[in-house]
Amino acid sequence: MQRLLLEKLLLWKAKPARKPLLIDGARQTGKTYLLQSLLGDSFEHVLRVDFLESPEMAEAFAGSLTPEEVIVNLELLTGEQFNPITDLLILDEIGECPRAVTALKYFAEKAPQMYVAASGSNIGLLNAFPVGKVEQHNLRPLTFREFLIASGETTLSKAFASQANSAAAHSKLFDKLTDYYFTGGMPEAVRIWFDMKEHSIIERVQAVSNLHSDLVSGYQRDFGKYSGKVDAGLIEAVFSNVPSQLSSVIDESVKRFKFKGIHERKSRYSELESAITWLDKCRLVLKNYPIDGTPRNPLAAYQKQNMVKLFMFDVGLLNHMLGVSYREIKQQGYEYKGFIAESFVQQEFAAQGIDPTFSWGDARAEIEFIVADDQGNIIPIEVKSGKRTRAKSLQSYINKCAPNKTIKLTGTQGSSPVERHNIVLPLYYSEYAISRHLKR
Repeated sequence: MQRLLLEKLLLWKAKPARKPLLIDGARQTGKTYLLQSLLGDSFEHVLRVDFLESPEMAEAFAGSLTPEEVIVNLELLTGEQFNPITDLLILDEIGECPRAVTALKYFAEKAPQMYVAASGSNIGLLNAFPVGKVEQHNLRPLTFREFLIASGETTLSKAFASQANSAAAHSKLFDKLTDYYFTGGMPEAVRIWFDMKEHSIIERVQAVSNLHSDLVSGYQRDFGKYSGKVDAGLIEAVFSNVPSQLSSVIDESVKRFKFKGIHERKSRYSELESAITWLDKCRLVLKNYPIDGTPRNPLAAYQKQNMVKLFMFDVGLLNHMLGVSYREIKQQGYEYKGFIAESFVQQEFAAQGIDPTFSWGDARAEIEFIVADDQGNIIPIEVKSGKRTRAKSLQSYINKCAPNKTIKLTGTQGSSPVERHNIVLPLYYSEYAISRHLKR
């Protein structure tokens, strides 16, 4: 299983001097696999310490935090030798050991020649953080591109990479997209789906569903374990309401998250803010801020914290929590469930670092996403889940804001590749709406 983030990590390795790596991401998104199996494969030896699995390893950081003494302590505790010139040190679930987090500062300052990588699923909750002393990356669930790579269908992956615009490619890619709507991008779910391709579809679906159930249960257990001063029941209430509120729309854009009815005697943003922030910091929800009027860059200057759309971080878990079956997803009439397509696009954008995202609304017109290009131009991106591409909202935006480019993501094959101003892309090419058409 390949992860596209590996390319950046190999560039980190190639530097003559480097800060420690810090990989943030929700639990079970594949951080350990990325560091140990993929990045680690390019090193002579990997010394991995997991503070959640082996809390006694915290003893290595109990005294001096100089890199030399920490390494000696780790060698004593693990019984493994470590060569600071050639080997990779992995500090897994580093949030469980606050002094190890502090030690990253000293590795950056005193041992920039060493290869030190840390990971954690609660990085955003840390009280102390070595700002400016780490190279941080967020690992999201597998993108649709990574899903295709995991399928082993090389020809289809090549067609995707070349942004093929043919009826044959469209049929195959859209079929895989609806599979992805079901599995999502959690690495274990994707592995199960493709490892069991010789089994019956019923067995494959059940196995993925069981894994999704385990993942959701695991996140819910974490609410109580890591909630700290935040009400765990409030976190659970918000988390559970995100899917139900997303599914409350039929053929319209996702609406702002409603605070009333989430939790007994709490109906305002200020009362739910701590839980929403907790879920955001743990990478379990994604935020989108609606903006009205004529949007200008920087978009973040116009966001209002109490006016926000919340998305699940993984479309497969979203469908699981809603009880949406694989069969229903594959049905042709599924196109009316536009919130699934919108959630997918949000997930793809987040994987490219567009987080939070922004949307636009005016009277009855809504544009699902607006993004600034490298020239500061605001580009509207409308999402249409099916084959109907008439877009009254997009025309309304054009009339009011006169953009120099528009992008529409649909269930169709898309427009000609030579089109440069009013671009129509198939939904499965959502990543190209950013990487190629906005030149970020």
